[in-house]
This record gives sequence, structure tokens and C-alpha cells, in this order.
Amino acid sequence: MEKLSFKELNLSKEILKAIEDLGFEEATPIQSKAIPTALQGKDIIGQAQTGTGKTVAFGIPAIQIIDTNVNKIQSIILCPTRELAIQVSEELKKLSKYIKQLNILPIYGGQSIERQIKALKNGAHIIIGTPGRIIDHINRGTLKLDDVRMFILDEADEMLNMGFIEDIEYILQKTPKDKQTLLFSATMPGPILDLAKKYLKNPEYIKVVHKELTVPTIEQYYFEVKEKDKIEVLSRLLDIYNPNLALVFCNTKKRVDEVVTSLQARGYNAGALHGDMKQPQRDKVMLKFRTGQIDILVATDVAARGIDVENVDVVFNFDVPQDEEYYVHRIGRTGRAGRYGRAFTFVSGKEIYKLRDIQKYTKTKIKLEKIPTLHDVEESKASLIIDKVKRIINEDNLERYIDIIERIINEEYTSLDVAAALLKIIINQDKRFEDIDDNKVDFESGMVRLFINVGRNHKISPKDIVGAIADKVKLPGDLIGRIDIYDKFSFVEVPVEYAKEVLEIMKDNTIKGKRINIEIAKSK
Repeated sequence: MEKLSFKELNLSKEILKAIEDLGFEEATPIQSKAIPTALQGKDIIGQAQTGTGKTVAFGIPAIQIIDTNVNKIQSIILCPTRELAIQVSEELKKLSKYIKQLNILPIYGGQSIERQIKALKNGAHIIIGTPGRIIDHINRGTLKLDDVRMFILDEADEMLNMGFIEDIEYILQKTPKDKQTLLFSATMPGPILDLAKKYLKNPEYIKVVHKELTVPTIEQYYFEVKEKDKIEVLSRLLDIYNPNLALVFCNTKKRVDEVVTSLQARGYNAGALHGDMKQPQRDKVMLKFRTGQIDILVATDVAARGIDVENVDVVFNFDVPQDEEYYVHRIGRTGRAGRYGRAFTFVSGKEIYKLRDIQKYTKTKIKLEKIPTLHDVEESKASLIIDKVKRIINEDNLERYIDIIERIINEEYTSLDVAAALLKIIINQDKRFEDIDDNKVDFESGMVRLFINVGRNHKISPKDIVGAIADKVKLPGDLIGRIDIYDKFSFVEVPVEYAKEVLEIMKDNTIKGKRINIEIAKSK
């Protein structure tokens, strides 16, 4: 099925602006077909699984039909569980962020009914809820559906499995007969088809089913990572696995640019590939990637189509993909032609549910891994160096260098001392480990805590500290960690690789006109 850009779907400028903020580059197949059909006022039977983008497929029409001048319920969305109702509500709020006075209200069991009654009295345009709690409000007289223009039933087969069919019919009978109805279900058992036949008018049948795809030759892992720590974790994994070529996938163009900037600031050869780049720019970046001039390519799904580079060792899902098929396409860029490949996915918060859907779809196990510490990174670098040393000993002529080492040993140093010193020099070429005592580094966050001799009494705020460091050190403000301000002094956390630079530049510098002293904080 053809995929369309959102600009081709005749959407309001407010919704298009929200989509631009979310960074979606094109509509998924179910969105490309369902949105125009729904906006024409037709009833729809949509057969689509989780992970195909169906929430946006029905969410956009549910929002676009609303007349905010009429303070009545105009769209209602039924979901089988409270978790799904919350998820749908959050998605619709993102899509409608630029539509003023639009009120979206989730209603489900387990939440205070008094609070819901109060919210309903204040008025709502879109209701998203579970059948039981919706019926409860209908029977109390706190919810009237006389002005509903669009009725959406999500995951109808799940409703059937949970015994909600009679409840759904009861709610449908409380809505106007001339409303538009959209029914979405992963499967179409008999009772669901009977329900559709009874309540839908000449519906258009839209079917989007995942292809059966598996990825057996690729080892797949995931890490539970906070958003703010993703760059640090990516850096550690790049250092440990030292890939010849790596692909990093992000969900939005904005995110691609942010990741590339952060990686380049840390000294990695990274390039960007996304939809805002002109074709000559894309070709130039791809040529550099193929020839190894850049070894890390950060891309969106759409821009990465057609990438066929054989020697990609690792694929990183910096963001969990919106569509499960995208996951398969992403990780299929490694492990080509029978080669060994790895795929790492960073999971933050509720994205764990998306990952579970991906595992069901791919029928493979994605294993949870512990985030490597900086100590792990250092050990890995040392192992790589040792392997390289062994290879050089076995393959190269070392007479010239043996003469130099013998001169040092004649000065009463042992060969072990010399080897250890040389190893330290090589490892400390990475600024992460240079002159920073291991005991001063939080190995989980990769941050160093610094002491500054100004505080609340000097009218210093967190904004002042961030502003001074970001301006003078050129350290992106969002990489600065926790700030604690006391009466006479403050603490600030900075990434370990920036710690030495911050200490050197900020020493005897000023914050808000006050000359400061800055040093590594003593252990808590």
C-alpha cells in the first residue's frame, strides 16, 4: 500500500504543525488509507495490529471534525483497557497541542469518579474511555452522547475477548444514528463482523497486516535507559564494540541532528541522514559512510531507505521505532550475507510495551543487558590494545623499539613499569579517563560532581551555573546534570569527558560577576 506524506492528507495547519513537532516524516499505510476516508465522512472497518500507527489513523479525524465553539462531546473513543485509554489520550493531546480550547478527557475505572464528574461538567469535546466507566456515567446522567459525530471502537477483538460486546451495543444505542463509526480490530471474528453489519453504514474495509519477517542471524539486546543518559550509553557501547561501521536510528529529524552534534562533540566521526537534506547532501554523506570517512551514520527511517552497505557491524535504535516493520528494516542493515550482526535498542519508560509488541512480531528474543560502566569501557579498550600488541609482536620487526625500551630499563625501571606507563598513555588519549580519579566518577551516569564556592547568598540560581558553563566551555546545557545550591556553595554534575575542560576554563572565572573557585567535589 502506498505511503503518503501528511501534507497530502488535507489536514488542518494546527495538526500539521503538531505532526512536524513529533517528527513524523510520512504516514504509515493504515494512516495513508484511513485518514482521507474518515475525513470524507465514511464509516471504516480497519483491520490493523498494534504497531501499525492506527491511533494516529483514527486520532487525527477524531480531532479534525471537532467544532471547538460547541462545548459538547463530538467524538468518543472506546478502548478495552485503562492503559490503552491513557495511551490514546496522550497521543491525541500531542496531535492537538496547537488547537486552542479543545478538551480531551480520558474516563476509566480506578480513577476518582468525582473528579471525572467535575471534568465532564466543565465540558469536553473528545471522550476516551473504557466501556464499564462510560456506562457508569451514562447511567448517572453525567455523560450525554446526543451530539456525538464520530464513534471509534479500538481493538474490537479484545473487547470481544473481555466480554464487552453487550456494553458496546448499549453505548452505541445512546449515540445519534447518523454518526460516523470507525471500527479497528487486529482480527475479524464473527461477532465483530455482526456488530459492524448492524451499526456501520456502507463501511470501507481497510486491511493492513504485517508481513511475516524474522531476523535469526542478528543478536538483539535492549537497555533500559533514561532519555538524558542515551548519548552517554551510546558512547560507551561504541567504545566497547569499536564497530567499523555503525548505524544509529532516530524517530525524528530533530533528534538525528541532536545526536550527531553530541557525538561529534565527543570526538566521534558521525554524519546525519534525514528528510530535510537535499539529494546531493545525502549522496555525499552516504559516500563518506561507504568509504569509512565517517563510521557512524545517524538516520531516520525514511532517509535510510535503500541503504545497502555490507560492513555495518552494529545497529542502534536510539529511539524505539513507531512501526514494528521499521524495527525489522533497521536491524536488517547489519548481519548481511551471513555475517554476524548486533542490534541494540534503547528503551525509555513506557516504550517497554512497544518493545514487547516488536518481540511478538519478530518472534525473537530481545535480551535485556546491563548498561556498561566506564570501568567496563576502560577494560574493553585495554583488551583491544593487548590484542593489538600481541599481533604486532608476532608480525612486526621491533628491533628499533627494543633499543629504546632497553635504554629506559637501564635507568632502573622494570619492563613491567614501562609497559604499564605506555598502556596508560594510550588509554588516556580518550579524555574520559584523563586525570580524573575513578573514585570521583559516578560509573552509572558517567558524571563528575564539581564544587563551586558560590551559592544562594550570592543570588546564584541553577540557570546562572548552566549559563556560565554552557557559554564559556561550549558544553550543551542539556548535558549538564544535577545542580544543588546551598547558602555559600553549590554542586554541579558534568559528563566525565568534559570535566577537565570545565575545571580548566572555569578556574578563576566568574558566575554572575562573582569570581569563583571550582574543583572536583569530595565524596558524599
